[in-house]
Amino acid sequence: MTQTINLVEVGPRDGLQNEKQAIDVADKIELIERLARAGMKTIEGGAFVSPKWVPQMAASDEVMAKIDRANGVSYPVLTPNMKGYEGARAAKADTVAVFGAASESFSRRNINCSIEESLERFRPVIEAAKQDGVRVRGYVSCVLGCPYEGKISPAQVVPVAVALYEMGCYEISLGDTIGVGTPHETRALIKAVAQEIPVTAIAGHFHDTYGQALANIWTAIEENVATFDCSVSGLGGCPYAKGASGNVASEDVVYSLERSGLKTGADLDALIETSLWISEKLGRKPGSKVTLAKTA
Repeated sequence: MTQTINLVEVGPRDGLQNEKQAIDVADKIELIERLARAGMKTIEGGAFVSPKWVPQMAASDEVMAKIDRANGVSYPVLTPNMKGYEGARAAKADTVAVFGAASESFSRRNINCSIEESLERFRPVIEAAKQDGVRVRGYVSCVLGCPYEGKISPAQVVPVAVALYEMGCYEISLGDTIGVGTPHETRALIKAVAQEIPVTAIAGHFHDTYGQALANIWTAIEENVATFDCSVSGLGGCPYAKGASGNVASEDVVYSLERSGLKTGADLDALIETSLWISEKLGRKPGSKVTLAKTA
């Protein structure tokens, strides 16, 4: 079993973009800087998308320009197309991400194109990034279930993951976007994808809608996956999924892994403080069981 686990903190992007209440630029910057001080080495900084469609991500360029970038910390941003990529480059992003889906229905409703069309849209972004020496991370959403199509099979996920990897994505984050997957399904998925791309290029992104996220993470670890996305205080959710509670909370992941002898490099107490702070800003309770328990 892998002894060191890499965590990708997605709260400032994937988390905040799905929160109903927007926060201002200064608070976004403070959130990112708090997470860096808490030991998170990869922190999503924002998304270069149309503010018409994702108003919570407006001013990502300003956020990226003003954050105090810590040594050894990467701040990836989402870039769905060339316009987004150009914005990310102007903001001096060192890593960008493209976002596809394993479900045709979800792809059409979420990014207004088919899976094949989305991949073709990503191709020039990845080619430009290669020339610029910028790393590209690929996301595949709805890998275990879709709000429109129901259960998703590994056979639907594998070709998308392979296409992104072969284009040049250094890592493919497999996302259980609506949080319906179980450990049994997670194991089958990881095994299938790892037959086609290196397991070292696979990451897990689990939502906790049905309380399965930590179990799915541990199952993926048993299959030698060593990178997982998480969101401080469980920020975010999926607007397409009924009752979606959001991303697995960073504090819960760190507690489970560190107490079990694995290393994440994160400071749990600092994460809990950050969880309480951002929850107050959003006017909501923390979405982390660990934070609630530690502060009861």
